[in-house]
Amino acid sequence: MTTAYSKNPAAIAELTREQYAVTQESATEPAFTGKYVDNHADGIYVDIVSGEPLFSSTDKFDSGSGWPSFTRPIDPANVIKHDDNSYGMRRTEVRSMNGDSHLGHLFDDGPKEDGGMRYCINSAALRFIPLDELESQGYGDYRSLFITKEA
Repeated sequence: MTTAYSKNPAAIAELTREQYAVTQESATEPAFTGKYVDNHADGIYVDIVSGEPLFSSTDKFDSGSGWPSFTRPIDPANVIKHDDNSYGMRRTEVRSMNGDSHLGHLFDDGPKEDGGMRYCINSAALRFIPLDELESQGYGDYRSLFITKEA
């Protein structure tokens, strides 16, 4: 998709207190409270600030951690990684490339058959685009993620 994504001041002004704390101040929403923890619908997850596509429901799994978890981003170029040594822990923070939103953290305890990675993401950093709304919301190019290959 050729659409340019960037940090959107108007979108930031519309964020809830929790969304702002997560995306702009690197906070973490409490476990099992996010609106997408138990979302099993087909679609993609985009940065709530920039709209850039981040994750697909095809790569979402139940990690039991209390946050939406994904095995991989839609496009690795849209997710940047930083060392995070805060709170006496060694972690890898993940942020959106263009929106520079804090998304969550990356761990190496994901499903081995899918590469072993777990992108543990705050619901507050995401907006879900259901499969049947991809075209109407400008994400029609991502419909191909949901086409199953026939033998």
